[in-house]
Amino acid sequence: MYGPKDHGWVEVITGPMYSGKSEELIRRIKRAKIAKQKVQAFKPAIDNRYDSTDVVSHGGDRALAIAVNNSGEILKLVEKDTEVVAIDEANFFDMDLVNVVRHLADDNKRVICAGLDLDFRGEPFGPTPNLMAIAEFVDKLKAICMVCGNPATRTQRLINKQPAKYTDDIILVGAMESYESRCRKCHDVPKI
Repeated sequence: MYGPKDHGWVEVITGPMYSGKSEELIRRIKRAKIAKQKVQAFKPAIDNRYDSTDVVSHGGDRALAIAVNNSGEILKLVEKDTEVVAIDEANFFDMDLVNVVRHLADDNKRVICAGLDLDFRGEPFGPTPNLMAIAEFVDKLKAICMVCGNPATRTQRLINKQPAKYTDDIILVGAMESYESRCRKCHDVPKI
């Protein structure tokens, strides 16, 4: 990813679960480090599925990171000479993440955010859609529908192997035991 040479910018990597968002974020972190750029990565403390601090993809790739409880902590922890700020699971952060990201980019930093754009209901999720709106670059990745094999743009939550109801809690941190990638046709959210 090549961006402006004289100011910061925002990149967003989004899509459903199992589309490779964290994997792509980690790839960009590695590339920046190869270019000898100082990188700091952050993730929400709530996401402790694979590691309490590191960003880890479902495939096992990982990058050193700092777990934080809210977006304001990111601003406090970013060092002045950091050139690239990477933020995983943007969807789990508070809405102030948009202002934090805007501030970092205005401070001449490349900011890369990865996160779900839609919740299990198929509705906009957390700050990710707003980040997409202010970003210079947006990559919307697709997964493979685990039912029919078509391109998947949705995340299906399962409870006891049945689709979660619309009224279930929005946030449930999980992986293969709770979620599948699905296409629009196979995505099912009972309203009852």
